[in-house]
Amino acid sequence: MTDGSVDIVIGTHRLLQKDVRFKNLGLAIVDEEQRFGVSHKERLKRLRQEVDVLTLSATPIPRTLNMALAGIRDLSTMDSAPEARLPVKTFVSEYSEDVIKEAILREMERGGQVFYLHNRVRTIHQAVAEINKLVPQARIMVGHGQMAETELEDVMLGFANGDADVLVCTTIIESGLDMPNVNTLILERADRFGLAQLYQLRGRVGRSEHRAYAYLLAPRGRRITEGAEHRLQAILEASELGAGFRIAMRDLEIRGAGNILGASQSGHIQEVGLDLYTQLLNEAVRELEQEGGGADSVEIPAELPRIDLPMNARIPEDYVDHLPTRLAVYQRLAKMTDADYIPEIREELRDRFGPLPEEVENLLTLASLRTLAADVGVESIVQGSDAIVLSLRVPVGGARVPLQRALGPSVQVGNTQMQMPLRRLGDEWLSRLTRVLERFLVFQERLTALAGPPSAD
Repeated sequence: MTDGSVDIVIGTHRLLQKDVRFKNLGLAIVDEEQRFGVSHKERLKRLRQEVDVLTLSATPIPRTLNMALAGIRDLSTMDSAPEARLPVKTFVSEYSEDVIKEAILREMERGGQVFYLHNRVRTIHQAVAEINKLVPQARIMVGHGQMAETELEDVMLGFANGDADVLVCTTIIESGLDMPNVNTLILERADRFGLAQLYQLRGRVGRSEHRAYAYLLAPRGRRITEGAEHRLQAILEASELGAGFRIAMRDLEIRGAGNILGASQSGHIQEVGLDLYTQLLNEAVRELEQEGGGADSVEIPAELPRIDLPMNARIPEDYVDHLPTRLAVYQRLAKMTDADYIPEIREELRDRFGPLPEEVENLLTLASLRTLAADVGVESIVQGSDAIVLSLRVPVGGARVPLQRALGPSVQVGNTQMQMPLRRLGDEWLSRLTRVLERFLVFQERLTALAGPPSAD
């Protein structure tokens, strides 16, 4: 590598270590991007200044996807599945011995094999004993990352050669395996896995022309977290071939976009939707491009408002079913900085796809709301238990009384905050919030006009 005598080097993340030198590196291709940590990403970021970098992933992490949506990275999608592949039929249920027994027997009857994922090495042999009790005729092997390398290799080769019907394993099967005869996956404690990980694990089966089955089991009689419910619902809904990008988009909505400049690879978008955070990032990218700077030095402006309101704001797949088109709409909204363009976007969507569903209306409304909030100097808009709170960047000071008069009785004006009690707002809270921001803008414009132009001094 150092003297340039080889043209192509294939390796692990070891190639990203500081002591590895290339004579004239021109292209770096990173497969399974979602499995690389932050330190590796930083190394790639430095490489990107000198070489072309292509990252491949069926399920990009939220930060990577968000950077693509914002225009920091170019994005291409491949939606076509290998020929003769069938979607994996997915089931989500409570842990049930009957379900496990039936799933294993059905697969054995058609001559196939089963991955049984139990992700705790300490109790993995208890899982083997339970399967033996349920299906005594099943031949079982065990594989996990704490086994000696040669022992694990023997297990995997033996299973691939058909020496067992069931492989009880940990997440070591998540990537890099291609076993066409394994067409049933049983996953214990599916509520503990991330959305991208669930998708990757499900992808270990169904790698032939035979129908595959995935059983995602949650603990019986115990309530799982809201986040786990969202993840399991998302993986259940995204069962078609080539759903990885759809999964990644949903993961971005659930987990958030992460810290573009720091180590966090996920964050908290909550109910705001994808485009608001992406829009603020895109503005920073565009400013840098105008100044001749590079995307790697992006700094997100601190003055952009945070909006946390209980609204489902997104573009449903049953409204815009073509993924590239849906992505283009998100990107267009992300690049919009003037609320005056929203009616034009709304009309275009209506003309192309029909009447706007509530989620899309919410998306456009929140984009407009955020633009208004930025114009009037609102730092954040957050709905609490009994009021919507608008935090101001600059104290109101002596303008508090006239501002209260201008905004009306539905708003309680303080020095650094304004509160809108929910009991006074009713079902029209969103339109009333918008009117308050519009009145606040008019008030500021009048105040500026009264103050006159700044002196030459």
